[in-house]
Amino acid sequence: MTKKIEDIIRASIEVKQQLVSNEAMLNNLTKCVELIVTAFKNGNKVLFCGNGGSAADAQHLAAEFSGRFYTDRDALPAEALHVNTSYLTAVANDYSYDVVYSRLIQGIGKKGDVLVGLSTSGNSINIVKAFETAKQKGMSTIAFTGSTGGKMKSLSDYLLNVPSTDTPRIQESHILLGHIICQLVEEQYFSPATS
Repeated sequence: MTKKIEDIIRASIEVKQQLVSNEAMLNNLTKCVELIVTAFKNGNKVLFCGNGGSAADAQHLAAEFSGRFYTDRDALPAEALHVNTSYLTAVANDYSYDVVYSRLIQGIGKKGDVLVGLSTSGNSINIVKAFETAKQKGMSTIAFTGSTGGKMKSLSDYLLNVPSTDTPRIQESHILLGHIICQLVEEQYFSPATS
């Protein structure tokens, strides 16, 4: 069993080593930080969505903005779209689970807001539909996916496609990438203006 544990840890490290040497990924991370800082400075919000473990990651990352990351500072306007279970279950029951996120984007999304979608396959229909609605509203989109980017690839302004097809390894890297964004946004947004 120890060998199996070592293999799992090594597999996770290997995916992260690929991230370090992926210049396009590093550039997209930088652009995501700039986009989110600009959105917050313009009075906009960042919304997150995902399913299952990706919903947990979406909620986690939203909390890093609305709570705090490293520093004691003001809250930033960020929320995960699935946290209202009454809304989620009503819309899933009355309409379809496919529209639980897009319907909410119709109601609360504004031009200049940012939608962050997490889907290891990049093909989650409810997130694809949310991205389509976000585009119609003039929102920016950031996709956290696995290697191919799936259907979300063509709908994302910035694609953070982890070079793996193994769901747990992808999700581990999504949290790493999300934490990098949260840390750098916090540093950039709250840093004193330089002259």
